[in-house]
Amino acid sequence: MRIGVIGTGYVGLVVGTCFADTGNEVICADVNEEKIAALNRGEVPIYEPGLDSMIKHNMDESRLSFTTDTDKAVQDSEIVFIAVGTPEGEDGSADLQYVLAVAEGIGRNMNSFKVVVDKSTVPVGTAEKVRAAIKSQTDTEFAVVSNPEFLKEGAAIDDFLKPDRVVIGCDDERAKQTMEQLYRPFTRTGKPVIFMDIPSAELTKYASNAMLATRISFMNEVARLCDLLGANAEDVRRGMGSDSRIGSSFLFPGVGYGGSCFPKDVKAVTRTAAEVGYDFRILEAVEQVNEQQKKLLFELAHKHYEGDLAGKTFCLWGLAFKPKTDDMREAPSIVLIKSLLSAGAKVKANDPAAIDSTKRILGETIEYFDNPKDALDGCDALMVVTEWNEYRSPSFPSLCQKLADKVIFDGRNIFDRKEVEANGLTYYGIGV
Repeated sequence: MRIGVIGTGYVGLVVGTCFADTGNEVICADVNEEKIAALNRGEVPIYEPGLDSMIKHNMDESRLSFTTDTDKAVQDSEIVFIAVGTPEGEDGSADLQYVLAVAEGIGRNMNSFKVVVDKSTVPVGTAEKVRAAIKSQTDTEFAVVSNPEFLKEGAAIDDFLKPDRVVIGCDDERAKQTMEQLYRPFTRTGKPVIFMDIPSAELTKYASNAMLATRISFMNEVARLCDLLGANAEDVRRGMGSDSRIGSSFLFPGVGYGGSCFPKDVKAVTRTAAEVGYDFRILEAVEQVNEQQKKLLFELAHKHYEGDLAGKTFCLWGLAFKPKTDDMREAPSIVLIKSLLSAGAKVKANDPAAIDSTKRILGETIEYFDNPKDALDGCDALMVVTEWNEYRSPSFPSLCQKLADKVIFDGRNIFDRKEVEANGLTYYGIGV
């Protein structure tokens, strides 16, 4: 099939590349000339394991191409995916200006029946706005489909090629048949393609992310309660997660969630609810808990040093909001670093992928190190912020020698308290 993908951000690149890898002809278009030029040179602007080699392979096979000519991408395609950004507005609502601008462009270039697919995360009612925007520019028949993505950064390729489910909101039989054919290679193992009405599909993405965010904030609240009661959050998590009705996913206490999806989607759901006169109190609390949790490591350090952090130097292991990504959007590390700097402390940091992304936000206000061991030199304490595998098995005797104050603040509970303390270090975890 001939597919156009408008937008070469995280979603657009993964979607376009994975469709090309199953034999389709894919044109990815973007108005950003610098980004397209880099992609045509083989330079991938995001960090996602395996994506660079997959892009190169499909470009070499002439199944995947990149262009700034969005008009031609639309004209040459049977299916057009809208995968541009929907940034968060000041009131928490999704900004649809880019989505609707693309829709008008699709309408101006509609030269045959096309299936137009909303792949961006958009609020309920967007498909109707997209339909109206296209119709304002053309009399040619078309169909609009909602097909939300469920990609985890760091595992996006597997998520796309081996999906738990594919959700499609559709009200046109021709579009339904087209989408069934398109996704057939990904669902041969029996995973379902779930067809539903368009508003339900649009809400499914938001509801899914809101539920996962709720689990995270709930477990973080439990961890705080464990600290007050002398209980162990890890034991509680295992006890809860063993219940088949609950499961163990997204029940790991830590310093809060970040990234491009959970924070934005939680706010979007609460905003959407408010627009129809409903007060979504659970999600309001989820967001509040998460913002408080991002401050927890600073609070622990502030208490440990009896309110005086001036002149102290902290080593941070991890900057990205989660492992296997360079994404710094809403990352807890930003809140922590700004708090430490405001208190007069210094920060040295390592991250396997997110140093450049962090520099674009914080500049040279902190020191950056390519090696986690080098970042420890001259530091008083270690703070683990992101649970990269590289950090899980350090030499604790070596840490004890390097850290002047011999203290670790483990924001992801990746170390065992007994082992840490047996090596002469003071340990602070999250509810353990």
